Amino acid sequence: MKEEKSFWRKLNAWINGEEALIHADEYIARREQPKKRQWLKGPNIQEIKSNKGLYWFLCVLISIVFITIMLLVVSNLPTFGDPMDPANNEVMERYLEKGIEETGAINFVAGMILDYRAFDTFGESNVLFLAVICVLMLLKRDKKNISEAEDKEIAEDEMLDAADHKSILKVGAKYLSPLIILYGIYVILNGHLSPGGGFSGGSIIGAGLILYAAANGHKKMQTFFTFKTFTGISVACLLTYCACKSYSFFTGANHVGYAIPKGTPGNILSAGFILPLNICVGLIVAATMYGFYALFTKGDI
Repeated sequence: MKEEKSFWRKLNAWINGEEALIHADEYIARREQPKKRQWLKGPNIQEIKSNKGLYWFLCVLISIVFITIMLLVVSNLPTFGDPMDPANNEVMERYLEKGIEETGAINFVAGMILDYRAFDTFGESNVLFLAVICVLMLLKRDKKNISEAEDKEIAEDEMLDAADHKSILKVGAKYLSPLIILYGIYVILNGHLSPGGGFSGGSIIGAGLILYAAANGHKKMQTFFTFKTFTGISVACLLTYCACKSYSFFTGANHVGYAIPKGTPGNILSAGFILPLNICVGLIVAATMYGFYALFTKGDI
């Protein structure tokens, strides 16, 4: 007996002009509709082939419309380097002259990306999370239907990770990984007071995690960092970020809440929401970096 085809298989069959059939007897028995047997068959092949030209015409038409819109938008953008461009005078002037007063961040870059343009950064953080999820869908190994070759490859990886031929790397990672992660935390926490922030600090922490995983193996890494840990960190940070910036809808332009305490030079617990936002971005970046490494090397987080 043939298995019932999924929606995507039927859609693919429809696009390719093939006849998409569902096993009628099993389908009818499950839904108790014996009188609708003829309705269960897919569209007629001739009908599909006759509509294929319309399908391609619509695809080309929609593509042309979107390309035209994008070209019109680009053509109406200010000329690069134009002194009258607001991005080269008004925006820059506002950031430099009012940045500390309005955001409290001594680091102008942190004040810009986490206050004036906080929602842009929120979108970038979501893109990182979605990128890992897409790679996970493509590369994650199916533990229930694993092939013999994949099983052999996993066994070889575990044997190599348990061997002593990486003793120098293991000893080096034992001492370097905590220092690298600690330095990444320092860069994140001081991002509003000095050069640094969530993206750079998160990259450093991610490098520390990758070094530890490369030295000690994926199985040892899973003792404290699993897929559940990755999703928990990413979702919690994204929700926290969203909650911290939601006040911008009620306080006015530029996503600046004037009731939020401002930054004080040398005071790490200042600058309003910029510090927790830096922490959220840093954790997302660190989890994303390790997630990509684990998926591309082991097929799992």
